[in-house]
Amino acid sequence: MPEFAYKARSAGGDQITGLLTANSKREALNMLSERSLFPLLVEDAKDASSPFNFSFKFSKRIKADVISQMLTQLSDLLVNGVSILEALKLMSQEATNPDIKEVLTDVHDRMVEGSNLEEAVGRHPNVFDELTVSMVRAGSEGAFLEDALKRTADFLELQEEMKARVKGAMIYPAFLLVVGIISVTGILIFLVPKFEPLFKSLEKKGGLPGPTVALLAISDFLGSMYGVLLGVALIGGVVALKKWMATDDGKLKFDRWRLKIPVAGNIFLGSAVARFTRVLGTLLQNGVPLLRALEISKDSSGSKVLSMAIAKSAENVTSGETLSKPLSQCGLIPNDVMAMIRIAEESNNLENVLINISEGIDRKTNRKLDSMVKLLEPIMLILMGVIILFILIALLMPIIEASTSV
Repeated sequence: MPEFAYKARSAGGDQITGLLTANSKREALNMLSERSLFPLLVEDAKDASSPFNFSFKFSKRIKADVISQMLTQLSDLLVNGVSILEALKLMSQEATNPDIKEVLTDVHDRMVEGSNLEEAVGRHPNVFDELTVSMVRAGSEGAFLEDALKRTADFLELQEEMKARVKGAMIYPAFLLVVGIISVTGILIFLVPKFEPLFKSLEKKGGLPGPTVALLAISDFLGSMYGVLLGVALIGGVVALKKWMATDDGKLKFDRWRLKIPVAGNIFLGSAVARFTRVLGTLLQNGVPLLRALEISKDSSGSKVLSMAIAKSAENVTSGETLSKPLSQCGLIPNDVMAMIRIAEESNNLENVLINISEGIDRKTNRKLDSMVKLLEPIMLILMGVIILFILIALLMPIIEASTSV
């Protein structure tokens, strides 16, 4: 009987991994449901056993703006009195995107079989991220599902706008990087070897300068079988790194590393804090208790490090402390933000202040992001200029030395 590796979420929101023995993947899913777990990922244990056992299947990805439109439409139907099952059925029938149609049909069928909406959407982690699943869970429990869906759609739109702005600003630096790499590689592999006969004759007369020797060594390496092996190793390393980063340990270590990157680390952290405060404020506005709101919002930050710090803070809140005291001890939330949270708790206006905080952090993060992207262009130009200058110096130095000696 085959074994299946699974990643699932418990009723309390904890993520659980393990192995199941079942006749089929469908039976494994049913076994998890019987244990009050809803799966995030179920796959053959043989496929998941080794980080170097790669699969070249491409999972279906649906654009965030399409998901946002779908959530908005579902919210509008619910607001106008249409039942959730009828709304899903109508949307699946009218969907022009085949992937969306398939997802909506599956969510509808699972709810007909007895699953709740949270469990049904949680079966599609490639479509609905943790933020969406968390907001659906909160909306279902707090009887504000329509508002939760609309808020989630707004969050996704904000994220998509930021991604689009970054991609638009990164087009030119990325173009410079790609053209530079191709140009330098082409020079080293095809142009530099044509100078080797000249350099060998000059070497017999008195040796070659250090930069020229280094350039020839790099050119010989890239033009040999070792260069091909290096290219294959780099591709394999990228694939292995991507697979490792999909694991819990990989996500945590990568998140810790990226938060330490100069300038960019502050942008990543600011974005995560903004997501957390926005979702927490929205939940509190809709009457969700603080502990439950913390449990849901910690997974929406998009940062493993911040999520763990929030979870630890929630334990201290359980013992009777205010939110600001344990949260300030994690060292991730800026001091000015913690001061506003502390004052908001004293004035009993935490939910509104949290949303204002998120909007303020977003504005600061956008400004930092724009400044960082603007710096990339001159940095790329300088870097490529230095590399080209080194190649020119290495090629011309022996020729100049030979001409002066004559």
